[in-house]
Amino acid sequence: MGDTVEYALQSLRELGSVSDMRAAAGRGVAPARRPRVNTHIHLPPNFSAFGSVRQAVELAAEQDVRVLGCGNYYNYDVYGEFAALARQRGIFPLFGTEIIALIDPLVKAGVKVNDPGNPGRIYACGKGITRIAPMSAEAQRLIGVIRCNDRQRMATMISKLEAIFAERGLPTGLTEDAVIDMVVRRHECPRDRVYLQERHVCQAFQEAVSAKVPAGQRVEKLANVLGTLTPALSQGEREKPASERENPVKIQNQIRSRLMKAGKPAFVEEKFLSFEEACRLILELGGIPCYPTLADGTSPICPYEDPVDKLIENIKGNGIHCAEFIPIRNRPEVLSRYVKAMRAAGLAITAGTEHNTLDLLPIEPACVGGAPVPDDVKEIFWEGACVVAAHKFLTLHGQCGFVDSQGRPNPEYKDDEARIRAFAQFGAAVMETYFRTTNRSHR
Repeated sequence: MGDTVEYALQSLRELGSVSDMRAAAGRGVAPARRPRVNTHIHLPPNFSAFGSVRQAVELAAEQDVRVLGCGNYYNYDVYGEFAALARQRGIFPLFGTEIIALIDPLVKAGVKVNDPGNPGRIYACGKGITRIAPMSAEAQRLIGVIRCNDRQRMATMISKLEAIFAERGLPTGLTEDAVIDMVVRRHECPRDRVYLQERHVCQAFQEAVSAKVPAGQRVEKLANVLGTLTPALSQGEREKPASERENPVKIQNQIRSRLMKAGKPAFVEEKFLSFEEACRLILELGGIPCYPTLADGTSPICPYEDPVDKLIENIKGNGIHCAEFIPIRNRPEVLSRYVKAMRAAGLAITAGTEHNTLDLLPIEPACVGGAPVPDDVKEIFWEGACVVAAHKFLTLHGQCGFVDSQGRPNPEYKDDEARIRAFAQFGAAVMETYFRTTNRSHR
């Protein structure tokens, strides 16, 4: 089958031998112009702006984004379909993952890392994962722990939400199975690929309310459920069109913030891997541990990340050699300051959009308000994507990638700068070879 993960990985492996690719890199084989790049989107059935994998790939092709990476939570079966569709459209696919973890000393110290609402909670990404079909025994164990903990939490949270809605006059009848059914219907996917997230649950309850309550009455009905001070609407609110007052995404966000967050009535305590276990899982999957940087995506900037020199020390102190940005959170000047300082410190840098809400943003990353990413910063993001491509190619051939199986820098290079430049050159050759095999050389 051409749409399996195994086939996708084999197709990349068959682009050539390592020696052939090194020779191509030595000759300067690379795209004649820098492709548009996005190294982090979420594909359904993860909660996503996209209704289908095909939609994500088609939009990328239409917008001339030629390098596209996915970073799903906890199931990667969809990556085979993603890679097959990407090949048809001449898009280079990068596989990744995202994991939520805890750094216990920072929890106790009350230090916020890259989650503005929860001290010690850290989002970690894995770039260029390849050992996903099959997984190692340790990867299966760790991902099994995550899946079990998440499923128990989501089932309990759905039960609590339904009790609150029923008690406050809006019973929905929703259960864990019913929410999974909604995801399966929406994305036409197998049930065993679905691992519920909070946003799935919010969407299910919002849609249930929309089905039960006539348009024009939903905001007032929901006010009682959500515990707002008064269900009455101001005259100004009443004069707004129903589509604005009852925007589904706004309602979903209110359900989440008013009922499901810490201290709210439907909150259920999360159980996480330690940060060390999260990095071990990424390495077991063959990937590069990567720190997702929030920077001024929150105000004030999280203490772990401010100032940037302190963030660099923290990242490198944890043995991490790659970082990522979601620029839509950042002002151009802050993004530029952080990216350039981190790259100068020897970190490979990537960038994506996530697309983990229903907002269908452009595929190429942009800054707050749609402001363009500075061109010199785009060059750094392209370099980072090439590093990931090189790592993926080398590990598929059984060789040491950007980091080894313990997360240590590839020992072949004298320093970080030499390693990043060599991997970027190698990855550019891999990508151009791929583009030529799909008859879509980027010229």
